[in-house]
Amino acid sequence: MEKRRLGRTDIEVSVICLGTMTFGEQNTEAEGHTQLDYALDHGVTFIDTAEMYPVPPSGKTYGATEEIVGNWITARKNRDKFVLATKVVGASRKGFEHIRGGQAKLDRKNIHQAIDDSLRRLKTDYVDLYQLHWADRQTNTAGQFGYVHKESPGATPIEETLEALAEIVKAGKVRAVGLSNETPWGVHAFLRAAEQLNLPRVVSIQNAYSLLYRPFEIGLSEMAIHENVGLLAFSPLAMGALSGKYLGGAIPQGSRMDRYFSRYGRYIAPKPMAVTEKLVALAKENGLSPTHMALAYVNSRPFVTANIIGSTSVEQLAENIGSADVALSDTVLKGIEAILNEEPMPVL
Repeated sequence: MEKRRLGRTDIEVSVICLGTMTFGEQNTEAEGHTQLDYALDHGVTFIDTAEMYPVPPSGKTYGATEEIVGNWITARKNRDKFVLATKVVGASRKGFEHIRGGQAKLDRKNIHQAIDDSLRRLKTDYVDLYQLHWADRQTNTAGQFGYVHKESPGATPIEETLEALAEIVKAGKVRAVGLSNETPWGVHAFLRAAEQLNLPRVVSIQNAYSLLYRPFEIGLSEMAIHENVGLLAFSPLAMGALSGKYLGGAIPQGSRMDRYFSRYGRYIAPKPMAVTEKLVALAKENGLSPTHMALAYVNSRPFVTANIIGSTSVEQLAENIGSADVALSDTVLKGIEAILNEEPMPVL
């Protein structure tokens, strides 16, 4: 499988990354281990998790995903065979009161405690990539419009966050650092502080990106290319919508929409479903599975370092991984462009 360089480091990651947020909720530990085995056996050398997983987050399951991955590492004794990424939560918000007593933020105390707890659950001495899951400050994320600037007096200064990250890098607990759910200003601010203070330079940004959700292209894509802060794209299938399985109002039993409709229903609203129907038809007209076309499109973007896939079965996983071998023809790319030009922002 194709490997791509993580930022300006010497760390290489597979273009397909296995996301694990279903482990401990939709998937049992045994199922998670089977997925991890299959992914590693088929060229995936990049695994992503987070302290808050599984999703949806709750105090009952907090940390379960990292524990499942950690038990797999212990059982397989294969820590040197893959690149491991995890995340620390940002400022505490509604629904996350169970994390560090509702006092979570990106300050020195929280970062040191979070990385130590993650390493304990993951049963490893280090992670290759440590990401800030969301910002401490108030800012527009997840497709929010109507930006109204609000000062965030309680937010941790970016300099303090980077200094804390520098300490855990120096201690050998982390090899590289990255961002997630960030904005162009946020990326710029972290890069500027790193340069001015000789602190760790962020190497990646993990944001949502798919054929149905493309805000990353507006400003962050240029930043990613010029500054070598590549996108680790999550939700590349728009929570499964781009596979076509929800067309016609279908909600397959056990699917993410079946379980968490209120959380992800925006992907199957009338507008995105109309676009999805055209994309699915385009894929089939060209002998492609809709899943392969949607994922291969993400793989082909020059600002993407890795494409984070998530599956609840090995069958889904196999199809997702297969997208790494798919090259889209000019005909397909022009067809995608024509569809998206008609409706460039299907999901807000």
